[in-house]
Amino acid sequence: MEIYLIRHTSVEVPAGYAYGQTDVPLKSSFEEEAERVKQNLSGIRFDKVYTSPLSRCVRLADYCGYPNAEKEGRIKELHFGEWEMKSWDELSADPRSVDWFNDWVHVSTPHGESHMEQYNRVTSFLEEVRSSGMERVAIFTHGGVQTCAQVYANRYEFKDAFKNVPAYGEIIRLTF
Repeated sequence: MEIYLIRHTSVEVPAGYAYGQTDVPLKSSFEEEAERVKQNLSGIRFDKVYTSPLSRCVRLADYCGYPNAEKEGRIKELHFGEWEMKSWDELSADPRSVDWFNDWVHVSTPHGESHMEQYNRVTSFLEEVRSSGMERVAIFTHGGVQTCAQVYANRYEFKDAFKNVPAYGEIIRLTF
């Protein structure tokens, strides 16, 4: 089985902000970036196409020719809870961040989730897809989901996730 994980294009959010599950706008370069993604997917046939329900993923799936992609909540980005749309500087000043920065894999953000919780929901979805009998699937999603999927595929360890966040518009192909 082949799973293609496609990250959304660049967002209109200042660098250094945790935007997670906030439905943020895309940069004005969307069409140019999306066209590159579309060209990179051209000629590949998928048994099924999924998308995160957040507009930055839905819009890319639509542009690439998949207006009927199935929306799947388990492939949303990490939920930062109270820290959504806060800068990393603001988060560093929050005394609750010490525990999270020391163990972001297992410690949840305030009213949000840990990376392990995200990993568990992503892998639950991937297990379902893998047992479906389909041969090739596309998933329009987020950088955090792509890193979880690569940990799941044994490409690297969790501790290296932040070193391996894919670029906007990047397509990662996993073979099982």
